[in-house]
Amino acid sequence: MARHEADREDLFAEARALVRRAEWLNVAGRPLTLVGWRSTGWLSIYLGPDLMYQFDAGGRLRRAYVAGELYRSQGDTLARLNRERTAAETTLVRYDLDTTQLSEFRQQMLNDLSQLLVNLTASNVAPERCEPVDDPAILDDLQRACQQISIADPWLAPAIAVRR
Repeated sequence: MARHEADREDLFAEARALVRRAEWLNVAGRPLTLVGWRSTGWLSIYLGPDLMYQFDAGGRLRRAYVAGELYRSQGDTLARLNRERTAAETTLVRYDLDTTQLSEFRQQMLNDLSQLLVNLTASNVAPERCEPVDDPAILDDLQRACQQISIADPWLAPAIAVRR
């Protein structure tokens, strides 16, 4: 794990694992959204620098980065992982969300995805950059994926194995 995080210069260019991806810009010309799929069918959605959701091919949440905090699926809950640093090491401290926190997290995630679709479809914008170039179905596929995410049951992917 990196000792210190830094904003990405060009997330679109760095997201090479996303074999199919698109980026939309806001009115100021700054990256607004990056959406992409891995070859496994996993979907990653970046809504600015401090908000990311990653889903498996079944539309179940695997990981998230929300307001500076990492989350990973534990199968039946989410673990919030906080970095604690000393001069010698960085460790992750795990906190499992309770039922209320889990419900609130899911509702906020669904709201974020719904707002994304409203923003992209209401203004009828095209992606600023797309790989493969000029992928005409990427917005339709994103809409289908968000629908699948909203009805996924269970909505959390199986627990992610801990690296040792």
